[in-house]
Amino acid sequence: MENKAAVRFTLGKQSSMAPERDRGEADGKENEEGEEIDEGVRLMYLANEGDLDGIRELLDSGINVNFRDIDDRTALHIAACQGQTDVVSLLLQRGADVESTDRWGSTPLADAVYYKNHDVIKLLEKHGAKPFMAPMHVNHAREVPEYEIDPKELDFTHSVNITKGTFCIALWRGTQVAVKRVGDEVFTDEDKVRAFRDELALFQKIRHPNVVQFLGAVTQSSPMMIVTEYLPKGDLRAFLKRKGALKPMTALRFALDIARGMNYLHENKPAPIIHRDLEPSNILRDDSGHLKVADFGVSKLLTVKEDKPLTCLDTSCRYVAPEVFKNDDYDTKVDVFSFALILQEMIEGYPPFSAKQDNEVPKVYAARERPPFKAPAKHYAHGLKEICTHGTRGIPTCMYTSEMN
Repeated sequence: MENKAAVRFTLGKQSSMAPERDRGEADGKENEEGEEIDEGVRLMYLANEGDLDGIRELLDSGINVNFRDIDDRTALHIAACQGQTDVVSLLLQRGADVESTDRWGSTPLADAVYYKNHDVIKLLEKHGAKPFMAPMHVNHAREVPEYEIDPKELDFTHSVNITKGTFCIALWRGTQVAVKRVGDEVFTDEDKVRAFRDELALFQKIRHPNVVQFLGAVTQSSPMMIVTEYLPKGDLRAFLKRKGALKPMTALRFALDIARGMNYLHENKPAPIIHRDLEPSNILRDDSGHLKVADFGVSKLLTVKEDKPLTCLDTSCRYVAPEVFKNDDYDTKVDVFSFALILQEMIEGYPPFSAKQDNEVPKVYAARERPPFKAPAKHYAHGLKEICTHGTRGIPTCMYTSEMN
């Protein structure tokens, strides 16, 4: 039985990769008057209209659920374009091919992503749909960004996970690098893809001795990856666990390293780079013993709210400002808050509110409680106590380097 028609289905939204997709909603008719309609085309029409009863009737009569038009589009493609979630569910239950590609290489998932039909995206992914290509894939070599790294150049033969599994070590052209994999599921919205592309272009320009160096990224294939310099001496969290409370001058030197790196990010133009997740495990030590700010990356540019509030599963609760957890508007002061807590920890020798569970700490901060000062006053020389107090209370006069000079 031939399951492909010699006609083109032109109603509704077109394939996400079709050259003529931008013409908008097609206004063609189901058929010319008196002309018999192919039952497969009728299935596509009913999918476009969201007619569940009609679809069931056709499928029960023996029509192939994977019928294709001349462009190799199926009813599942049509329903994904139109955002017909119930139709997508029915077609999948009846055996529709979730990875079917049309003549331009677009899958139902790619169509759903292009038209921002989020419920359809979730449903297709639940049934095993995978992105056909990386969300930032370009079709012409001249469009490939300068920072692009060929994944074949990354050697993971002896790879080990670092920083709680977020990054792993690899070899790139004979040099050890840190690699962070970025899941394609992050990019189910074209606006987010555009924002991520802009951030990578910005990272390429960042050069500061107290900020971990961005080396490049893999964006033209899956999984996408961010590649940065690797610092083998580990993070500040591990260092503090070994050393405990630091001498005042060591704490001051480390604080200056962090402050200079963060001040550089905050002074970025035209808009500051807000870390929002500054904590000891995101601060790394280089070979000379100086500190570098790391993992200030994905989707933290500008003062935008998240789709949903942060939870303790997303980040370390102990260093995050209350306005971030409440999903309020925020600015660079949320990083100053985290910086002040880290400085206090370096002097006190233990994390903020260490006796409390992680999920209890945000409530304490929201109630305007702050970690107590227990170390001798002499350990808070050079105005360090004032920096901690001002930073955690959002006093605008607390600018990193100005108060530490």
